[in-house]
Amino acid sequence: MALRGLSVRKEGWILVGLVSYWIILLPCCCLASWMYLGVMPLAGTPHDDVCSEVPGLVDQQLQVCKDNPQSLPSISEGARRGILECQSQFRFERWNCSTEQNYTVFGPALKKGTREAAFVYAILSAGVVHAVTQACSVGNLSDCSCDMTRYGEADVDGWKWGGCSDNVNYGLWFSKTFVDAPDVVNHQNGRNVRSLMNLHNNEVGRTTVEKLMSRKCRCHGVSGSCAVKTCWRGLPTFKDIGQNLKESYETSVRLAGRAQTKLRRKEKSKRRVPIKPDELVHLSKSPNYCKHNPKKGILGTTGRVCNRTARGPESCDLLCCGRGYNTQVVRHTERCQCKFHWCCYVECKTCETMLDIHTCK
Repeated sequence: MALRGLSVRKEGWILVGLVSYWIILLPCCCLASWMYLGVMPLAGTPHDDVCSEVPGLVDQQLQVCKDNPQSLPSISEGARRGILECQSQFRFERWNCSTEQNYTVFGPALKKGTREAAFVYAILSAGVVHAVTQACSVGNLSDCSCDMTRYGEADVDGWKWGGCSDNVNYGLWFSKTFVDAPDVVNHQNGRNVRSLMNLHNNEVGRTTVEKLMSRKCRCHGVSGSCAVKTCWRGLPTFKDIGQNLKESYETSVRLAGRAQTKLRRKEKSKRRVPIKPDELVHLSKSPNYCKHNPKKGILGTTGRVCNRTARGPESCDLLCCGRGYNTQVVRHTERCQCKFHWCCYVECKTCETMLDIHTCK
């Protein structure tokens, strides 16, 4: 009897341990998504195994991984580009697109449908389009190649389509198929407005890439003349995409919270004004991001480097939220006044400068 009691108590502790484990793990898994591929190392890992190891992937995404194992590095690279460009665009803002070292990537910051969440969804969707399209052009994907649909067509201005255009149509299709899958499922199950918001912002990211595609040309002729000009369509730089989406972020439209099948503006006077395809949308007001709040994924601005003489968001007045700032004098050493001596070495002096570094209190 004593042994049976011990066994029951042991099983009870095991059950408690399992429950505790899932309670700890659940918030992470609930927020986990394909975005983790942007910070997850892929080198040396079989592609099929990677798909099953990423929490949060829905069936359609797993199927894409299985059917297109070559595309996984492109998805990862697209997410990575999106994260890095987000951090670049917001490097001087109170929210600086910080990430966490876990499956959630952005932590609780994306739980609310803020303008910041809108930007993240758009820039990562655009990142997948950009990376997949480039992979097509260089021949890294067996399912696509560069776009030659208009090859050889002549234009009245004396140039003709040639070369190999970037196949943005495949990139757009792939991004829509893979990136949209979780929110398509969520919307079909519950018709929730947050899923509609995410889907719209994903599309804004893709539309931005297509909109910024440009015609690139090269001249051909005797002695450098431009007797024939061959042109093709090329991708924009990802920095241009990020800047364009940052402008959309600044004018993001706030939505009415009860929309079920169609997004509507929150302002009653503008309810009938349709939302444009290039407008980012959000549901919730953004917090001020000034004070540290781990539950909301807010790091605060204490310790951030600010610019005392600037007037923009990086200024000490705005970035430090009125708390003031500390000034530290730092000695900076660098090579200077370098001269090349024949032959063959470079001689430099060592220069020291004193820099004032300002950090928020």
